Amino acid sequence: MRLQFNKPEDATGSAAPAIIIGLFVAFGGVLFGYDTGTISGILAMKYWRSLFSTGYVNPVDHLPDVTSSQSSMIVSLLSAGTFFGALAAAPAADYFGRRIAMIIYTAVFCFGVVLQVASTGIPLFVAGRFFAGFGVGLLSATIPLYQSETAPKWIRGAIVGSYQLAITIGLLLAAIVNNATKNRDDTGSYRIPVAIQFAWAIILVVGMLILPETPRFLIKMDKMEEAAKALSRLRRIPIDDPTLTAELTEIRANHEYELSLGKPSYFEIFRGSLGKRLATGCGVQALQQLSGVNFIFYYGTSFFQNSGIQNSFVITLITSIINVISTLPGLYMVEKWGRRPLLLFGAVGMCTSQLIVAIVGTAASSMVANKVLIAFVCTYIFFFASSWGPVSWVVTGELYPLKARAKCLSITTATNWLLNWAIAYATPYMVNGGAGNADLGSKVFFIWGGFCGVCCIFVFFCIYETKGLTLEQVDELYGKVSVAWKSTDFVPSVNYADIQDVAEGSKASTSLAELEAGAQEKRSSLATHVESADV
Repeated sequence: MRLQFNKPEDATGSAAPAIIIGLFVAFGGVLFGYDTGTISGILAMKYWRSLFSTGYVNPVDHLPDVTSSQSSMIVSLLSAGTFFGALAAAPAADYFGRRIAMIIYTAVFCFGVVLQVASTGIPLFVAGRFFAGFGVGLLSATIPLYQSETAPKWIRGAIVGSYQLAITIGLLLAAIVNNATKNRDDTGSYRIPVAIQFAWAIILVVGMLILPETPRFLIKMDKMEEAAKALSRLRRIPIDDPTLTAELTEIRANHEYELSLGKPSYFEIFRGSLGKRLATGCGVQALQQLSGVNFIFYYGTSFFQNSGIQNSFVITLITSIINVISTLPGLYMVEKWGRRPLLLFGAVGMCTSQLIVAIVGTAASSMVANKVLIAFVCTYIFFFASSWGPVSWVVTGELYPLKARAKCLSITTATNWLLNWAIAYATPYMVNGGAGNADLGSKVFFIWGGFCGVCCIFVFFCIYETKGLTLEQVDELYGKVSVAWKSTDFVPSVNYADIQDVAEGSKASTSLAELEAGAQEKRSSLATHVESADV
């Protein structure tokens, strides 16, 4: 197997513009990853803990500190903001367009950063965390949407998965900056890491001012001429090229067919095949969080400290490096193996690693046990970063028809953030000792490992294989294949432009297979008529 992506023979033009644009848009993931990594380090900074303390003294080092409930609130407020932001993303993305919406969303994020930089107490800091989270939530539902609607089918998985790569890069950058400022005895210890986020926002906004709108959104808005120009720019082929015209015609015909099945209301997306797909998307995003990855990146520094591990900041930096590097093979394997095999591979590996960490951490407390704990936390991160990290975004970006894509993605992404918030809020109470806390310590990894086992079952029964299909062919896949484990044998055959006339004269309950058969019969009849006329 050659270590490269194979461009299909029927793919015309150049994929380079779409790939470059998709990878650049993924840069928005740095905002989330960096903010996540920053708060993990800030919570462990002595100056910040002393400055933001409201009178509590840590019984371990006898220094002013924030309580478990305060640290829980500070971390989880970002996730609460992202939840509401993701839910609110669809209206603007459908009204202004994917590109302009992302510029607006970045401005919301920057407002939250301003509040955090200005703060010297918990109330303003958590307000900033909420608004920054609101902006991240808005972006997180729109970036995979933009990527999936512009990327060529043969490399779409790698491009959408690069959003997760950007998140890991953000985590790594945060670990580096935190490590550089952790010993400062002034407000620069936390203000410098937080303020650096302005740089990431500026880069994203400047790029979005230049990039094109997605052709599929323009078709949805019935702007065919603008859609042709955008697709011409993405594929680097003339606007009157027959293949470009055929692709636009197919996208429009599919959109009109989907509209004929029902309007894209919120009530509609919870019904039938669309409801099934929405449940799948929500499930994969929920399980991504329940695998426990953000326990490590939110509270990893504090957890390693409490486990008796020296140089916890350095360990966090190492795990962030592994997170970045391990994402790269995932972007390759998602197109070579496919979505189902890679998710199953990751789930088995994560489950095994988590259970080993839980057993070792519970049964032993020595230097050797700490080394084993670190080793298998790193192994877990490898399996997550190469599978569930990027592929969860890939799957949800591919599942939905154009008419409801923004709404469905906002709901699935909100599911991710809801579980993210729940885990961020509950973890200090689950892990830490003291009155009212569960004091699980390393035993918490039994919980994460159990959910990784659920991931295996979920993949087999719920994840359809969508590798190599256009977004329109994914609609055909769900229209024809009733169970996920048979999806690997699916071969697309419907041409939506051909069935459009048949669909207009049919009942709403007519299946896609029946419409295709009708189109074939119509073509055969037409061919027979032409032959008779020639005779």
